[in-house]
Amino acid sequence: MAGHSKWANIKRQKARVDAVKGKVFTKISREIIVAARSGSDPAGNFQLRTAIDKAKAAGIPNDNIERAIAKGSGKLGAGASELESIRYEGYGVGGVAILIEGLTDNRNRTAADLRVAFSKNGGNLGETGCVSWMFDQKGVVTLAGPIDEEKLLEALVEGEAESYELTPVNDSDGAEVSTAITNLEHLAQVLKEQGFNVVEAEWRWIPNNIIEVDDVEKAKSLMKLMNALDDLDDVQSVTANFEMSDRCYQMLYNES
Repeated sequence: MAGHSKWANIKRQKARVDAVKGKVFTKISREIIVAARSGSDPAGNFQLRTAIDKAKAAGIPNDNIERAIAKGSGKLGAGASELESIRYEGYGVGGVAILIEGLTDNRNRTAADLRVAFSKNGGNLGETGCVSWMFDQKGVVTLAGPIDEEKLLEALVEGEAESYELTPVNDSDGAEVSTAITNLEHLAQVLKEQGFNVVEAEWRWIPNNIIEVDDVEKAKSLMKLMNALDDLDDVQSVTANFEMSDRCYQMLYNES
């Protein structure tokens, strides 16, 4: 998971700014709408529960959350059925593999927007399957606050985690823990019961091979592409298989 956590940290910082502009509101509302198709009661719908937690963390008003749940569960009529899951794949500068997941009501519009974002930022939109083989999907639980590593290791055994990485979260101490996607709910529950501050539990694509980027200009180009893709309304997540050197990361982090 090394490398991806740096992009995740930049994304979290960016999300706090974007939330003011309403971009995050739109993305998370869509996530709630789709999750609510499987049931409007968060107690029995883990996907919905995690989407609601993410919405609250982003400061989305309760009225907006309830409206999205009602729309997804069909209480407000048609609308939720128009959204469908999509996945696109492509390449950035230096052959970096990029995987995009989204929700859209117009595939043609989404594909056109993605092509423009790639072409303007030194990348290429590829065919289905061109890079997905370089990634594995995992459940990832993000923890914030001081981490007692010995206590964490005990909890990870009980929660059947696969690996963990200590990493800053929201400018503080933290950790990211990975597990099989089918075990995400169990792991998140165990960590909460053990007193850890769970700030996010999500399914995430993890690259199984890493391209190290130590050139600042290449790093800037890649981040511009990642941000351009992430800014698209139809895009829910962007994952790439590059890792910036500490020097590049610090320069970009300080500029953001």
